[in-house]
Amino acid sequence: MANSRPSVTEPGVGLAEAILGHKPADLESVVESLCHSETKGERHSSWNPCNTPLPNPDDVIQVVSLLRSVLFPGYFGRSELSEESLRFHVGATLDRVLTMLQTQIQRGLCFSCDYEAAQCKHHERISLEATRTFMAELPEIKRLLELDVKAHFEGDPASISPDEAVFCYPGVRALISHRLAHALYSLGVPLIPRMINEHAHGTTGIDIHPGATIGEGLFIDHGTGVVIGETAVIGDRVRIYQGVTLGAKSFPLDQNGNPIKSIPRHPIVEDDVIIYSGATILGRIVLGKGSTIGGNVWLVKSIPPGSRITQSPAREEEFAAGGGI
Repeated sequence: MANSRPSVTEPGVGLAEAILGHKPADLESVVESLCHSETKGERHSSWNPCNTPLPNPDDVIQVVSLLRSVLFPGYFGRSELSEESLRFHVGATLDRVLTMLQTQIQRGLCFSCDYEAAQCKHHERISLEATRTFMAELPEIKRLLELDVKAHFEGDPASISPDEAVFCYPGVRALISHRLAHALYSLGVPLIPRMINEHAHGTTGIDIHPGATIGEGLFIDHGTGVVIGETAVIGDRVRIYQGVTLGAKSFPLDQNGNPIKSIPRHPIVEDDVIIYSGATILGRIVLGKGSTIGGNVWLVKSIPPGSRITQSPAREEEFAAGGGI
């Protein structure tokens, strides 16, 4: 049998031959290719006419981490807080957040800007005003999050305390990020809110667009695979289980065939609605107050208050010797 050249999957010599058989990379040419104007260099300048640094994802996530330690002091960040040190901790942390967040908002504004650098000097002032306005919203955000924690504790019989919900529940973590991001989104801050929510999506498996409006005491049980679209509206005391989608059925296109942005296209979920796992609810429809949506239901029409929507019951059949199959 003729000897064949070992494949790259063979251990030892095969891998060595595969590697040595290729021409070594010329690092200078690789660098030149990566920095060529047709790649990131040109894209950076065309998307960012102010020529400022891009938003830093690590800094954005650090801001969220610092804000978590303010909203739930002792649970996140420093745990050895006393009554005497709490005020200092909150004040020092918020001072740090003010500088970091303003910088990222300003970078986001410039990155999304269509003007020349000379016309974008007002972004520093706008970013400072936006940051201060956002900081003023933190007490209300904390109030809403306390109700979310309560809903997770009371809604899950496996939860032993509200503290466990804060420490362990992905629904609570996702809602912390969402309520922060939604406050920034409502101020018209570009890019930064989406960066916050997509990080939460990656760490919790829960995908909530920062534009979604969420009322008091939302309980997201388990949470994996939950998707809540940009224009969704969720009322108070709603319960959502894993795998639920509040999505868009369709959307109109402009004359160039591009989707028209930000039109209401996601469901409205009224107060006290329960949506069980795997349900898919699409379009600008209304789920009436107090309704219950069963698991794996596909729903594209509005329902009145107090409705109970379930799948058709499963049929039990018997087959003998393959008959009927």
